[in-house]
This record gives sequence, C-alpha cells and structure tokens, in this order.
Amino acid sequence: MQPAVVTHLRCPVCRAPLARAGTALRCPQGHSFDVARQGYVDLTAGRPAKGDTADMVAARESLLAAGHFGALTAAVAELVAHERPGLVVEVGAGTAHYLAAAIRSGGDGLAVDTSKPALRRAARAHERIGAVRADIWHGLPVADHAAAVVLDVFAPRSGAEFARVLRPGGALVVATPAAGHLAELVDALGLIRVDPAKRERLRKSLDPWFVPAGEHRVHAPLALTRADAHALVGMGPSAWHTDPDAIRAALEGMPEPVAATLDVDLTVWRART
Repeated sequence: MQPAVVTHLRCPVCRAPLARAGTALRCPQGHSFDVARQGYVDLTAGRPAKGDTADMVAARESLLAAGHFGALTAAVAELVAHERPGLVVEVGAGTAHYLAAAIRSGGDGLAVDTSKPALRRAARAHERIGAVRADIWHGLPVADHAAAVVLDVFAPRSGAEFARVLRPGGALVVATPAAGHLAELVDALGLIRVDPAKRERLRKSLDPWFVPAGEHRVHAPLALTRADAHALVGMGPSAWHTDPDAIRAALEGMPEPVAATLDVDLTVWRART
C-alpha cells in the first residue's frame, strides 16, 4: 500500500484519516484494517460487496494482456495525461489495467473494486498504485477533493461521490459501450445488448453534479481467436447470464479470426460551479 496513496484514504467507519501501522491501516479512533499479503486493504467495514469472480478476472486479464482493447487504453491514458499531476482514482478498477496506463506519465493511482481476485492483481499493476476494496454505493473511503481525476471504465457510477472526491478543476473520465460495441458477438451469441438509452441515462445520472466537457469515440475492428472471444464474453456482464459451455460450443462453429468491433464512448466531465 503506497504511502502517497494512504494519505488520501479515510476510515470507512468514522471518516478519520488512515495511517500505516505495521501491517494494517489505522485511524486515530482505533479502527484498524489489515493490509492483505497481496497488497490491497479491505475498507468495506464488513458491509456486503459482491464482485467479479476469479474466472471473470482471469478472462479480463487475458483479453487485455493480448492488446485487443489497446485503442481504448491509449485514449484513456491520453485524456488523463492532459490533467495536472495528482491522484487518479479508478472506480470499478478490476485489474487496474487502465489505471496503470493512466499514471505512467505521472501521479499516483488508487484502484477501487469489490472483487478480491481483481484487487490482488490491481495492487501490483504499477508501483504507484494502491488498491482498496470498497463499494461506491456505500461511499468511497477517500478524502474530499483528493482526486485530480476520477476514472470509470464500464463501471457503476455515483455522481455525488465523484463530485465529492474530485478537487476543483478535476476531471471525471467515463467509458461506456456505444451502440456497435461487440455487436457481432452480441448477435451471434445472444449476449446482453447495449441499452439504446445509455447515453441519456449517463447524462441524467451525472447532470446534478457535472457538465460535459468533451467526448471521444473509440472505434476499432477486432480480430480475435476463439479463446479471446470466449474471454471477452467471460469478463463482462454477459458472464452472469450465459452458459460458458454453450458459448464455447457456439464459438467452435465460427471461423478464426472471430470478427468484432470495439465501439466505446469516452466522455470527460467537470463539476458544476
């Protein structure tokens, strides 16, 4: 757990500052949270927090390591690089793949997720990343106005919490699937479709606290092996609603490379003044 990141953390019980105390983080009120041997700390304070399974995390790590979402990774890193150096908080960070790319040019990273298998990887994704287990719906264990950037890539969003932890002039960067995202696989395998009203729902969810400050479309063809396509299905929301064996059998009947499309809206938001 990086000392520069710990300074921005707050106790999930009493909101007091946390500090390293041996193998734990502790606040002045005596609330203590052990740092796992893999490097992350659980700050859920015992609240239920369901996260991605080990299989889902492994699928995501495999797919991202193969570079298929490289265009999105590069676009995220470029947007964050335009902000002043500071703390980048990624909510729903998973393995912290995007966060690691975002801080390569400077700053520190805080990966927040509810999945322990994901956090084990996030904690070692970059030497300047700290990883904590927390659920955004219960509040982020982060100090007010601590973050230069809040990053949200295909993850749950809380406009109120994002506005609270962002410093004045900070940026919220959000990635959401566009209409054509993975459309070929959606049609062939019966996956969950992108909600046609997703852009409008995003705007409404952030409107009380944020105004749009930029929009970018990341669009690129994908040429996947069957294994990559299976990992792509297994790492996302369709993994909760499909039979892995049925997906594997369907992919066996498809020629390689399996064609798909990366189609993502990348939006930048600033706090209302």
